[in-house]
Amino acid sequence: MDTGAVLVITGEDTTADAVIEHLNARGVRVARLDLADFPETVSVAAHLGGGEGVRGALRTPSRSVDLAAVRSLYYRRPSLPTFPQLSDQDARFALAQVRYGFAGVLDALPGCLYVNHPRRAGVAEYKPAQLAVAASLGFEVPATLITNRAEEAVAFAKACGPIVYKPLASPTYQVKGEFRTVWVREVDPADLDDTVAGTAHLFQAKVDKVADLRVTVVGEQVFCVQITSSLVDWRERYDLIERYTVIDPPAGLPTRLRRYLDRFGLAYGCFDFGLGRDGTWWWYECNPAGEWGWLEAETNLPVAAAFADLLERGLLT
Repeated sequence: MDTGAVLVITGEDTTADAVIEHLNARGVRVARLDLADFPETVSVAAHLGGGEGVRGALRTPSRSVDLAAVRSLYYRRPSLPTFPQLSDQDARFALAQVRYGFAGVLDALPGCLYVNHPRRAGVAEYKPAQLAVAASLGFEVPATLITNRAEEAVAFAKACGPIVYKPLASPTYQVKGEFRTVWVREVDPADLDDTVAGTAHLFQAKVDKVADLRVTVVGEQVFCVQITSSLVDWRERYDLIERYTVIDPPAGLPTRLRRYLDRFGLAYGCFDFGLGRDGTWWWYECNPAGEWGWLEAETNLPVAAAFADLLERGLLT
């Protein structure tokens, strides 16, 4: 039985592949699985109680892992089982048992470093919490309004000048079978009408930026990249990004970023800033499950190796 293994919970994913390659090269035992593999090709026998934590075994087609000795777990956008053989009602019941049973066991491993813990990452997704914590740590946060009142939005636009709309969350959305997302957009105050009352909206003062900044923090390692693009939201068209420039973080920034992650109990995060014309770093957000694989390919920054360092060590410091 493998002990001290690293669990990688993911679907088909080239970014996770890169981390696993580094771990394999170091001789670290890795067990890779997806939540969708349970219960077809993955099984678990977890014992709890009796004055002890979680103990037992998790088995994949190629590994048997001691649950009490997992050193770290990399939780990387897994998919869920579908149970096509069951009725819709029975499939919903079975899926709930997977989420609260099997995934619940993975959620409670003793002495395990989570990168990142799924529940903590879930809390850290809330933009109001992000903005409040960022402001408390001294980051420059653009004036922000969350409202469903059109008159408040109109007054905010008058007070702040140009404003943008940002989605508070981005669930799966399809138009004619094609997946879409909602990008950051500048708002014309004339469009702020009674439809604002339909749900919660996030409006924010538009940053007069000269570039964007993506900062990936993995444990204590910090990777800063300046992204030059003419778009309000550079993520909308990667093909229109003019260049990526690796830069050094300003003095004190790594410490504040680490404090931010510690407030949410996270091991890593992908931070986005806008670089103002006067050099100010304006806080946008932190994605606790952010993508970074393409950035390593563009810049040759050793991000995958940093993840392997963290997972192999099983400790933040």
